[in-house]
Amino acid sequence: MPIVNRVADLQPDIQAWRRDIHQHPELLYDVHRTAAFVADRLREFGCDEVVTGIGKTGVVGVIKGKRPAGNGDLKVIGLRADMDALPIEEETDLPYASKTPGKMHACGHDGHTAMLLGAARYLSETRNFAGTAVVIFQPAEEGGAGAAAMIKDGLMDRFGIEQVYGMHNGPGIPVGQFAIRTGPIMAATDSLDIKIEGLGGHAARPHKCIDSVLVGAQLINGLQSIVSRTVDPLESAVISVCEFHAGNARNVIPQTAELRGTIRTLTEEVRSLVEQRVREVVSGVAQMTGAKIDLVYERGYPVTVNHAAQTEVATRVAMEVGGEGAVGEAPPMMGAEDFAYMLEARPGAFIFCGNGNSAGLHHPAYNFNDEAIVYGTSYWIRLVENSLAA
Repeated sequence: MPIVNRVADLQPDIQAWRRDIHQHPELLYDVHRTAAFVADRLREFGCDEVVTGIGKTGVVGVIKGKRPAGNGDLKVIGLRADMDALPIEEETDLPYASKTPGKMHACGHDGHTAMLLGAARYLSETRNFAGTAVVIFQPAEEGGAGAAAMIKDGLMDRFGIEQVYGMHNGPGIPVGQFAIRTGPIMAATDSLDIKIEGLGGHAARPHKCIDSVLVGAQLINGLQSIVSRTVDPLESAVISVCEFHAGNARNVIPQTAELRGTIRTLTEEVRSLVEQRVREVVSGVAQMTGAKIDLVYERGYPVTVNHAAQTEVATRVAMEVGGEGAVGEAPPMMGAEDFAYMLEARPGAFIFCGNGNSAGLHHPAYNFNDEAIVYGTSYWIRLVENSLAA
């Protein structure tokens, strides 16, 4: 069967959980209602252990199979879902739309959480596997590095996790289909904040000034040349300066300006190269113009890198759920994902589950497609049962 029959029966419950979570979005680590909802459900299901407060507000459920794993077999597998929403005003007019102004589940984490809850319910009922399944509900994926916080709190060692898997919905991928690739699948994300101090003055006397606007423009041009003239054309990198703040009058050359932007790369080598060149460009423009330029360059989420063996396992399971031809090769994406930290800590794989022809992620009209529930939940179940064969 392409999906687990029992999951089809559970679909209305999973959908109801998803819509409840959707109505009550919470940001970053402030996911107290969602975490309590998750913990209550896991206790109702009869998980062997339910632990809260991992990584501030993360929740972990432990489900033991019918018998221990044999010697040499995989003993503990981790499955991760994210719980946090985004600071976006929802524009869907859905009957279950966000009740909190300025917050919405615009990335589908409500669906991720609900699907993993559905899998936890099924696995707690059947326990048709040998070893232990650990379900991980993580806060603060959207910029807060909640995965790193849970790891720092001992997630992997405390629960003995040997392999870890993640899943994200994919707008544009048909419902019932999946996409995955070995190696880099999502980018590292770094940030740059630049403060320019020139010499302000009258717009009619530019020769007596150090124009912070011109300096900012030169910086942007120089930064854009890094990708086109320093990075190998066969590699990938993005530098986007998305904020430029300067001045408040048409006839005054401003003393200061500020630039902010993001940098995305798919390998650590290119990441280091780009950082080096950014620093060199900033230093060079400062020397050339006489402006004082302060650069804060911060490394964020690392590259999300799928491990080969676990990617093969995930692909086989997704094909079992979706049928022949249901799994495509995902192109590397320049978006970032903090599941990268978990893949640095343990071998595993990250997969995309089709969300159909929906609005894109982080769009105010986005909505998780409830038709995807049976496929994502079945994937989690089959992943456990196949990896921890009884």
